Amino acid sequence: MSAPAHAAQAAPDQAVADGAFAVALRRLLPLLFGCYIAAYLDRVNVGFAKLQMAQGLAWSDAVFGFGAGIFFLGYFLFEVPSNLLLERVGARRWIARIMISWGMVSGAFAVVDRIPWGPLPGWFGVEPGVFGFYLLRFLLGVAEAGFFPGMILYLTYWFPGARRTRVVALCMTAIAVANVAGAPLSGAILQGLDGVAGWSGWRWLFVLEAAPSVLMGLVILRLLPDGPAQVAWLSPAQRAAITAALAADAPTGGEGAPHRAMDALRSGRVWALALVYLSSTLSLYGINFWMPTLIQELGVAPTDYLTVGLLSMIPWGTAGVAMVWAGHHSDRTGERRWHVAASLFAVTAGQLLLTVTGHAVVPSLLALSLVASGVLAFVATFWSIPTAFLRASAAAAGIAWINSVGNLGGHFGPDLIGRIRTASGNATGAFLFLAAMALLGATVTLWVTRPAATATTPTSPTR
Repeated sequence: MSAPAHAAQAAPDQAVADGAFAVALRRLLPLLFGCYIAAYLDRVNVGFAKLQMAQGLAWSDAVFGFGAGIFFLGYFLFEVPSNLLLERVGARRWIARIMISWGMVSGAFAVVDRIPWGPLPGWFGVEPGVFGFYLLRFLLGVAEAGFFPGMILYLTYWFPGARRTRVVALCMTAIAVANVAGAPLSGAILQGLDGVAGWSGWRWLFVLEAAPSVLMGLVILRLLPDGPAQVAWLSPAQRAAITAALAADAPTGGEGAPHRAMDALRSGRVWALALVYLSSTLSLYGINFWMPTLIQELGVAPTDYLTVGLLSMIPWGTAGVAMVWAGHHSDRTGERRWHVAASLFAVTAGQLLLTVTGHAVVPSLLALSLVASGVLAFVATFWSIPTAFLRASAAAAGIAWINSVGNLGGHFGPDLIGRIRTASGNATGAFLFLAAMALLGATVTLWVTRPAATATTPTSPTR
């Protein structure tokens, strides 16, 4: 075939593929975006609830910090099994199960101090309300385990690596949207519904923000397809184009790429990337759970929860823009390693700035914006690295393992800040530690993705 004839054939094929992926994005993104907004509201609304809850139940910062973080212990223990089950039973049913169960657990926090636990609190040496807080946070982590890595794995069924980072970034902007929209909403619920029907505002907060998760679970059960093979909204040519693109993408890991679950768990690169992810989640959840408190301490009136919510929109709105830009720029240039490392350098700078801002409003909001922007830009670009060399069951296990180990930072970050605040009255020491961990994560990223380490994956996008 002559070159002009070949080019004429390639152009329609590319147009069909572009159209197929555009249709898939339009169909899937609203569902996945809605899921993640609901998930993130339920995961972090405890940070706003704390503004009333801790005082009303006489809990210290240490109790709150440990309880906020224990979520991730349950998440860690059940992450890999959950993702392997998702691969076996299908994304639609498993993601729906996750959402419905965690919505029910999240709603139970409204009566956390009224649930009869029998002798259990005494066995652990804590009062019943604190025991209930710890146990429900743990169960929330168990219920949600597998959701995020399941989302990442699900996107590998639809989008090849060259297109996936932008799609992940678009999905993950739900973190920013959940915080931008959820912060003033949470503040308004705390302030506006406090005392309605004899309930404190924090009780209404848990009930009202749990409902979307259950609703989205039912929507997913009905509307989310397990994969592109039989969906009616793609033409046969479009389904063939997606299948061909995914098949062409599959060999990028090379002959030595892990395929089995145990291959992934024995991979040094997987463990190194888990450490990198840990370095980001320490800051992501440390700052996220404590941001309402930190902002309130900038001089906001103790009961002006709406203002706290409105000010919280500034860091998360900035972070949303940074996240979309990072994902788009990384996909356009094909560069991954420096995008990931630079994001962690921004987190380092923001944490260091927090150690010197005190209660100054503008510098503190700038520092929080740097941290939030860095961690969300990191999440938008990071997952292109492990998905470039993990295949088949190794992808399900490896993605889940990186996410589960990495998300232990969600336990230690909030807990560390709470303990240091209780002991010293401020979190300067915690901010310094989180800055050092972000710097370590950037260094490990550059090391594990150096050309010598990726020589067996010549078409990998982790340049």
